[in-house]
Amino acid sequence: MSGSSRRAAPPRAHRGSGRAASGATSGRSGGSARSGGSARSGRGTPKHRFFDYPRTGYTGIRRWLPSWRVLLGSVLTVGFMGLGVVFGAYMLLDVPSASAQVRFQTSTVYFADNADGTRGPVMGTFNEQKREIVDFATLPEFVGQAVVASEDRTFFENSGVDVKGIARALWNNVRGGKTQGASTLTQQYVERYYKGRTTSDLAGKAEEALLAIKIGRTQSKEQILGRYLNTIYMGRDSYGIQAAAQSFFNVDAKDLTVSQAALIAGIIPSPNGWDPAVAPDKAKARWARVLDYMVEDGYLSAADRATQLFPEVAVYQRSDTFAGPNGYLLQMVLDELQADMNLTIGDIKTGGYSIVTTIDPAVQTEVVRAAGDLYTGALAGEVPGPRTRLGVTSIDPSSGAIVALYGGPDLLADARNTVTYETIQPASTFKPFTLVAALEKGIGLRTVFSGNSPMTIDGWTDPVKNFGSGRGQSFGDIDLIKATANSVNTVYAQLNQLVTPQASAEVAARAGVTVPQPDVPSNVLGAGDVHVLDMASAYATFAAGGVYHAPFIVRQVLNSDATVAWTGGDDPKQVFAADVMADTTYALQQVVQQGTGKQWIKPLGVPIAGKSGSSTDTKSAWFIGYTTKLVTAVAMFQNGEDGSSLESITPFGGVSQVTGSTWPAALWADYMRPVLAMPAWTATTPFPEPAYVGSAPTPTATTAAPTEAPPATVEPTSVDVPPALEGKTEADASGALLQLGLDPVIVTEASTDVPAGRVIRVDPVSGTTVPAGSSVTLVVSSGAATATPVPTPAASAASG
Repeated sequence: MSGSSRRAAPPRAHRGSGRAASGATSGRSGGSARSGGSARSGRGTPKHRFFDYPRTGYTGIRRWLPSWRVLLGSVLTVGFMGLGVVFGAYMLLDVPSASAQVRFQTSTVYFADNADGTRGPVMGTFNEQKREIVDFATLPEFVGQAVVASEDRTFFENSGVDVKGIARALWNNVRGGKTQGASTLTQQYVERYYKGRTTSDLAGKAEEALLAIKIGRTQSKEQILGRYLNTIYMGRDSYGIQAAAQSFFNVDAKDLTVSQAALIAGIIPSPNGWDPAVAPDKAKARWARVLDYMVEDGYLSAADRATQLFPEVAVYQRSDTFAGPNGYLLQMVLDELQADMNLTIGDIKTGGYSIVTTIDPAVQTEVVRAAGDLYTGALAGEVPGPRTRLGVTSIDPSSGAIVALYGGPDLLADARNTVTYETIQPASTFKPFTLVAALEKGIGLRTVFSGNSPMTIDGWTDPVKNFGSGRGQSFGDIDLIKATANSVNTVYAQLNQLVTPQASAEVAARAGVTVPQPDVPSNVLGAGDVHVLDMASAYATFAAGGVYHAPFIVRQVLNSDATVAWTGGDDPKQVFAADVMADTTYALQQVVQQGTGKQWIKPLGVPIAGKSGSSTDTKSAWFIGYTTKLVTAVAMFQNGEDGSSLESITPFGGVSQVTGSTWPAALWADYMRPVLAMPAWTATTPFPEPAYVGSAPTPTATTAAPTEAPPATVEPTSVDVPPALEGKTEADASGALLQLGLDPVIVTEASTDVPAGRVIRVDPVSGTTVPAGSSVTLVVSSGAATATPVPTPAASAASG
């Protein structure tokens, strides 16, 4: 009967529906359902359909679910169609002309465009061609094997692509793992030798894979590997194995050792980032990885592996492109393009880009000139110590554009950029961050504190002392305006206690300081470390009314066809209220008008806000000043004999200490005097009027009774010129005058009787009663009669 049943079965196309109908009806209504097939159709046996959808013989959702045959057929159809498309693309795809690398184009870096929109002068160029082609047959066999072990372990077996690798990378990326690639060595060869650029889009990658397969069928593995080794970027401005061997080891590629070859091969994915001179630990890890893979793949015996030592690497000799002060600018351009455009060094040097920077050539000329004035002795009449270093930068507060920068005299002599790399204590230039925190909490500018010195304050291990000899200068009860103008440490220590050190550090971060600041009471006096660029950026936020712009140096990048590839700068962020900034700027203007910036900055005759700073033991000295158009930070510090630690700046130019109000302020004025007269940087809008936000805080144990009115204490209307100033050093005599609120004016005069740097006479003479704030002339000996008189700054005894 079973055989009879099979013979009586309906045609194959109807089996599925017949079984499904029978099973379904018997499960629902028993015997009465046996005639269900004819009952459903009403016409007897269903007529055969070429595409049975919706499916007959089913009800409900199952009627709309395709059968496995439909699914399989669809998949096979799409698959065969896809294969046909791929095969057609493969057959139609032509291998491009070889030797694409010979079409490398130089990328040119320009200063900022001129005011009329024309292109600025050339700053420098980035180019390639540090390459010497070598015959693959002349290389030791292990050179190619090391590269294969590092970059594509299936190279000698695969067809140009690694299907398993692609599937593995795709599965990892779909699961959300760290992004992986699956490019074979042949694909890398296609990308560099034929394409000449990095491919990232799917269509480009697909084309790259097809080319790799086609080339893998038409070129030998040795030919591919040899051209690859002669083409790719291997670090230190070197393209190809020969140039790399010379740059890293001062040998020809044919003379490389196994260990040397393993190192070069290991760092191919990031030759600059993993250079042993930059990241020795990473370089060693990559070197060891290559050797281990060579053992696993049979290219090197375990015994030979055990004898390998990490090779000694030659000192990197950079090209003259980076010589001089402009070298720091060019290096910053490279760093920014790599970070923001995701370009490699090779991309930049071969892409034929036109790179327009934000650097104003006229302003850059002045900052280099001013730095030269310092180092040649033209500024102070004496050269600074050989380890004294200078960092200067100017920023446009409306955009964050770096207008000028002096990171050192020569990048080739010292690659440490004093503006972007070195970190030093900000000293009292940090105080405005605490002032902003106070204003945000309602502690206004007219709030009065005790300015006496020294003072015991909660949270401080030792009593806080103002600048000045002995116990430091005491100011009595003063408001925050005068405390800012005179950089009174005891007032700001109390203020930081009120607002909390955390608030001060948080304000600094919002303003633009990228280095985290310590959460300690002394952060208000600059106990942490900062970059000079950070401080310029933070003060630019003040100048912009509380709007933060990240600093940048690349304005625009154009492709070789003049289309725009990149535009620099980011979106502005309002991080502080405008009225808080108005009060902050007003207080900082008083630094110039009546405080530590009075001697050098006020005579410029331009509305300027700023702050000086001098760290403990004068290991750093600052002046940061700004108009509504331009912000400039000047910092001086001195390296120790080990080249990395800091030591007190050796005094020079007739001052007993290099504080912020001495040579940093003098250099700021020397640099800015011509710049602020330039049409592009002349301030055309005034600073906002103070808003006097906030109210007085609740008195604490260390604060005087607060008030919204000016201090009740009455300033003296007249003072006596102190006695016995003759014979004192200029710094001590100036400090004595400053403590009484008098303005020292220094005049030098030749003398054979009084040692150089000491006071010959005073005018008005000692004991004379003069109005408060009067100028008192100190005639200071310049030594022998042949000495050239040089104006020198008064050392401030009352300011950080």
